[in-house]
Amino acid sequence: MAGPDRARFRKSLDRLNEIMGELVKKAEEVSLQRCPYKNAEDRCTAHFGCRYQRPPLEPEGLKVCTSDDKLDYRKAWEVDEAKDKG
Repeated sequence: MAGPDRARFRKSLDRLNEIMGELVKKAEEVSLQRCPYKNAEDRCTAHFGCRYQRPPLEPEGLKVCTSDDKLDYRKAWEVDEAKDKG
């Protein structure tokens, strides 16, 4: 039985990296336009606090996202490290 074809394996890995790179690039573009934790029903799926979160509509439900999608959402969950240390 012949061993693995290294050239074929390398080509497959390169193709997989190309595909994943394209996905990451698109995700980064979209994240600047809409919070990546906001789902289609305007509910927050994040497991951390955000200034746009409001209480869920139903018990045990996801929090409501009240943002207008016009901001850079990364600032909504960034933490002031100096403030947290003091």
